[in-house]
Formats: sequence, C-alpha cells, structure tokens
Amino acid sequence: MAIVMTNRRNFVKQAGAMIAMATMPGGIQSASERREKSLTLKRSRIKVDDQWDVIIVGGGPAGCTAAIAATREGAKTLLIEAMGQLGGMGTAGMVPAWCPFSDGEKIIYKGLAEKIFRESKKGVPHEPKNKLDWVSINPEYLMSIYDRMVTESGAKVLFFSRLAAVEMSSDDTIDAIIVSNKAGLVAFKGKVYIDTTGDGDLAAWSGASFKRGYDEEGSIQMSSLCFSFANIDSYDYINGPTLYVWKDESTPLYKAVRSGKYPLVDTHFCNNLVGPDVIQCNMTVDTTDPWAISEAMILGRQKAVQYLEAMKDVRPSTFSNAFVVKTASLLGVRDSRRIEGDYIFTVEDWRQRKSFEDEIGRNCYYIDVHSGKHKPEHYKKGESHGIPYRCLTPKGIKNLLTAGRCISTDEQAFGSTRVMPCCLVTGEAAGMAAAHAIKQTRNDVHKIDTSYLRKRLKEEGQLIL
Repeated sequence: MAIVMTNRRNFVKQAGAMIAMATMPGGIQSASERREKSLTLKRSRIKVDDQWDVIIVGGGPAGCTAAIAATREGAKTLLIEAMGQLGGMGTAGMVPAWCPFSDGEKIIYKGLAEKIFRESKKGVPHEPKNKLDWVSINPEYLMSIYDRMVTESGAKVLFFSRLAAVEMSSDDTIDAIIVSNKAGLVAFKGKVYIDTTGDGDLAAWSGASFKRGYDEEGSIQMSSLCFSFANIDSYDYINGPTLYVWKDESTPLYKAVRSGKYPLVDTHFCNNLVGPDVIQCNMTVDTTDPWAISEAMILGRQKAVQYLEAMKDVRPSTFSNAFVVKTASLLGVRDSRRIEGDYIFTVEDWRQRKSFEDEIGRNCYYIDVHSGKHKPEHYKKGESHGIPYRCLTPKGIKNLLTAGRCISTDEQAFGSTRVMPCCLVTGEAAGMAAAHAIKQTRNDVHKIDTSYLRKRLKEEGQLIL
C-alpha cells in the first residue's frame, strides 16, 4: 500500500527540525544529516498578526476561490502565496490548457469555477466560443483575472511568503502558522485555516495523517515543467500534422524520439496555441525525490531547448524560426500528499458515479494516473460523480480544511480529482465552509450544517444533485 503517516506528532517534530534548517543560510544538507541534526532558533519571540478570521495558504486555483468564497460569506480573509502571482499551475506553472469543463453535454464545474473559466476564454479569442474542453490558457491574462476577482472580493493577498511552521494550541487545533518572508519570520493567527498548498504542507505539519504514492514503494506520478515557443508558423501548426497523440507512433514527436538524437525528449508533449505564433507545451520531469526539485527545474529547462531542436528537425515548416520564449517558474507536481479526511473518495466511488448527501460539487474528469501502470478510465457523455464535503475535512484537526490537489482520495481517484477545474470547485466550498464554521460551530469544520452549505453553494450557481 501507499505510505501512510500514522505517528502525527513525530512527523511534526521532524518537519520542524527540517524547517529550522531550511530557513538558515547553509542549512540544506543530505537527507541523513537532516534526520540527525536540529537547530534551536535563538530568537523565540516573533511578531503576531491575529486579525484574521480565515487564513488560506496557497494561491493556486483552489486558494483563489476559497478566498473569494470566504470573504463573500463575511469572513476577514488572508490569502498567503509563496510566489508573486496567483493562479498556481495555470499561471506560474504555464499549463497550456484547461482540463475539460464539461461532461460532453454541459458544464459540470459551476459557480466561481465557471466564472473564472469564461473570463479566461477572453484571453484566447482564437478558441471557438462554444468550446468547453481543453481550452487554451493565456497565463498572463488568467493571472489578471485571479488578481482582480480575489482583490475585488475584499480578501487580502500576501505574496512572497512561504509557510515555515505550524503552532498547535492542542493536538486537534491550530493556534498559528509561521511564515517566512522579507520581514523575517512572522506568525499569523486565524480562526479557521485552509490548506490549498497542493502538497498538503499545512495539514501535514499540523499532524494530519496522509497517504502518498500509488504502489508499495510509494512511487509518485511524474511532474511537468511547461514552456512556450514563440515565432512559430501558426497556419502550418494548425493545418499540419498533429505534433503528438498519445501512443500514436506516426506523430512527429515519436519520430524525434526514434531518431535517438534527442535523449531528453520523451513521449509526452501536450501543446496548445495560446496566441498569435505562440504555443505552450507540457513535458514530463521526474521528481520522486522531493529534494531534487531544483535539479528538476534545471533539467526541465534543458529539455525545453531540446524539444525545440527536435521540432525544428521533424517539423521545420512550423518551427524553423521559433525560439523558447519562457519556461515556467513553478514545477508542475502531479502527485504528493493526499490528506486523510473524514471520508476517502475511492476509485470505486468514481466508477459507480456516486452521489453523496454532503456533496459540494461534481467532477467528471477521467482517471489520469501518470504511472505507466494504470490504464485511463473515462465516463460516457453526461456522467459525473459528487465530491463529498468530508474529503475536505482532515481527520483529527478541528479548524482546518483542505482544497485542491491534496483532498482525501485513494491513489486512483486522485488521478481524476487533482486537476484545476475540480480544484476551483473544492476551493469555493472550503472557503464558504470555513466562514460557516466560525459562525456555527466555534471553528469546528467537522460539525457545520452541510445542508446549509449546499444551499448556499447552489445559490451561488454550483452544480449539486
């Protein structure tokens, strides 16, 4: 089975030691040294900002909708983001296209998700107006949408601020989070917290149990570094042979791989036209070792250059004058912690198209596990499943919610729920639930009135059966 963290307090203790080292110059050492050494900070008193109702860590799709929803419900909300832009993989990560927003018949991801999606389409006017699936993303335009929608909601955003530690008032209650930024180490206190980090950092460091990986060794899915080529021949790109189709060895990408001239090029190359003479691309990088992310970023940039060389070779009519215009500043991590919630959504739930009494939205994305061991599984047109609220409530922590990639699923169902449209939906529900917990249950997210939550979500346009 996948790795499960069962000793919560020991994990937090170990994480704290690693965090202390990482925030000090020269603190990055080998894995064995990190386990054996620790550092006590001499300055034990730091500034505290305790004015917040809801604090959200992670400004990706889930974090943005969580911030908007929490503020809309009347909560004083802070959104903390490690980078300098909102949007996560759709902006800093340069993912070239949205995963499908429809079940083949109608939009499934409604509410704030649909609003953001429809606004983002204005940035890619070459896409058909009625197109709902695999719509290209203009990352700069999408970034401006997140900026506008989050700030207009009244939520406050703090950029370039990274979660460094979590302080607990008891085993089941978060007291404060410690953030590292240009002001040094700063503590923030809220009533309810939402983990939208993607990797489940806040939940794991709070002591929540989690699972990771898809096999007995804890292997994780490949990651991606996205990039864009400019000055391509758009007409030839649109009307020439498709560059890449999965397992179609007649496509140009497979020709480049077979040539043996491009050792960094593999058989994954999603690509979309995002503007005049510009395509955005997605290729894989292996980050099974979390300490190798820096090396993965360097390798990813090398791969981008080699992919362009390969395309100039196999499709000179499209790429002869092209150049690499940008590589993503955020690595596209597909697979990391799955925080254990009050309910674990399983692949059997997915196969049964299951609905739930506490569902907070719907999902219809296929089972997409980049492992080489799992076969894709697809729904038929018009089919979807419910997303239980209980997947957003980490077991054993009263005032914490999760949203986005790290919600509670098994390893195969995770292949469906990890993508951006679903993250937008879970984010909106988590933000709304956080505000309700403050008003209804003295900050206990496990005890809120889910009927009222579902009623409010429906009023805001969410699809719930």
